[in-house]
Amino acid sequence: MQIKSFTRAALLATTALTCMVGGSAFADAVNSVEFIGMDAPKSADQLANTYSGAKVKVTYTDGTIKTTDLDYVSLFENVDHVGTNRYAAGQLFDYKGNPVKDPNNDPVIVETPDANSLLMLPGGETYMVTHWEYDWLLQNGDKASKVKGWYSRMPMSMSLTEIKQNTGTGRLTAVDQRNIDFASVGGLWIPCAGSQTPWNTHLGAEEDYDLFLRNKVDGGVKAMTDVYFKGDKTANPFRYGYNVEVTVKQGGITEVAKHYAMGRGSWEKAQVLDDGRTAYMGDDGRHTGLFMFIADRAGDLSAGTLYAGKWHQISDANGGKANLSWIRLGHGRDGEIEKLIDSEKLTSTESSIWEFSDTAKDGFKTIRAGLKKGEEHVRLKPGKEKSAAFLDSRRYAAYLGATVEFNKMEGVAYNPRDGKVYIAMSYMKVGMMTEPGAAVDDIRLPKLNAGATYELNLSRDVKDSDGNAIPSALVATTMAAVPELIGRDLKEMDGLGNKADPDRVANPDNLFFSPKMQTLFIGEDSGLHANNFVWAFNVNTRKLSRILSVTMGGESTGLQVVDNLGGQAYVMSNHQHRGERIEVADAALKAKLQGMIDKQKASVGYLQGIPGL
Repeated sequence: MQIKSFTRAALLATTALTCMVGGSAFADAVNSVEFIGMDAPKSADQLANTYSGAKVKVTYTDGTIKTTDLDYVSLFENVDHVGTNRYAAGQLFDYKGNPVKDPNNDPVIVETPDANSLLMLPGGETYMVTHWEYDWLLQNGDKASKVKGWYSRMPMSMSLTEIKQNTGTGRLTAVDQRNIDFASVGGLWIPCAGSQTPWNTHLGAEEDYDLFLRNKVDGGVKAMTDVYFKGDKTANPFRYGYNVEVTVKQGGITEVAKHYAMGRGSWEKAQVLDDGRTAYMGDDGRHTGLFMFIADRAGDLSAGTLYAGKWHQISDANGGKANLSWIRLGHGRDGEIEKLIDSEKLTSTESSIWEFSDTAKDGFKTIRAGLKKGEEHVRLKPGKEKSAAFLDSRRYAAYLGATVEFNKMEGVAYNPRDGKVYIAMSYMKVGMMTEPGAAVDDIRLPKLNAGATYELNLSRDVKDSDGNAIPSALVATTMAAVPELIGRDLKEMDGLGNKADPDRVANPDNLFFSPKMQTLFIGEDSGLHANNFVWAFNVNTRKLSRILSVTMGGESTGLQVVDNLGGQAYVMSNHQHRGERIEVADAALKAKLQGMIDKQKASVGYLQGIPGL
């Protein structure tokens, strides 16, 4: 799929048109937005449900102040049939569009909604793209990963939901829905977080830790082959691990494209900045890298140059601080890389791109890319530079000397007014700690299970490690943890199951920045908080406010902020795998909570109560 090339002015005009759908009379009248946070949950009802007890205070330029309650609204659950949809919202399908069934011949209805993109089309139609990330439970309650002969990870999907707004109350309703077909790009593998491009399309990320490791790659390939392709063809691991663009047109027509030129990784999320060319990508997992992509043309992600960052540590205090430099991996186009995909091979024992040695020896480099322990000794085969750059981006980044030591790098957000990018680091451990004896040890920080959110400052006129100009004015040159957004581990679990301070962010995951509110929104994926939260952090006042609590054991996902739709603003938020972890000191309370939480269900929804901005 080719997307029309936009100038910067055209991109901003398109964004403005999108934001104006439904009217935005309040936009210039707002002076400030303040969130008044809620307490952490304590009662059984609070622990077992997703709810908000927060408020928002909007101050207008004429001195008027409006304070309203925030309310969590569920649009639909994974088991619901929306509109004309014959199937449950979370139903998976094979490449022919047939519903997938589990070993018990029950439908595979997943419990893991992730990214949302609420997209407002010129003319008034509104649609939402939603990711379905992975399958956790079979319909009989068995964990999918524990069922012999079944798969711990499945070929996944996205859904498209038509949304209508009650112009009087602002309430949104899901009126129709269908599955988005990815057969043209070989199916979809673990779609994690997502973002919205400046030209109003959805950009999702395929994430998986195992499709890149020689000793594990075959499991994912088998799942795609058996479940998605029904044995009609054998899946190619190089077809998965990309950023996926979904264009929604009038009438709900969708076009999909995998952007091979953006490289292959365990992508959590890609965020395109407001120049329409520069994108930063979070690479999730162990021993991962920081990547930047610069498109040749604004509004077109099908061709560009891929870079990997190198951390030059300045301090290990307060989450760490470093200067960043960038190593150019290569320039590529979707079409040419797709041809390489069909010519390369990766199995649990061999690679057509790399030579591997069990021991260090001349001509081989020792790296640790994606590995929790141990190292690899690798040598690039002749003429395989482009294949390595775009089909094995993390390993090639390590090979060229980039820093591949980040741990659980998650969401990415952009603050255009201050020229900053934010990146969530869910846990600071493994590669981010000192590793005695490692061939490379760029990041040397104290262990912090609760993680932190980092702030990257952007500059122009930056050169890469070879001295060549990087063609962007939005290149990150420093990286440091935001002091107010550093988690705090507890020495022992408290009575409500928290292993990290519940009044600070723990294990940040989803990030979204609202320029209108000058607020960074943070969603948690924490095993350290009994209930995960969504937070609002005002970058001007430095105030951190808890605005949503998710059902115990569930993960907060699907974070998106829509500043104005019909005179209302919305914070999109889902939750998944609720009830996966229920740990409280009181045995009677634990038993009560287990009876209150339905693990088979998961909600797609939003926070309502914010006036349009």
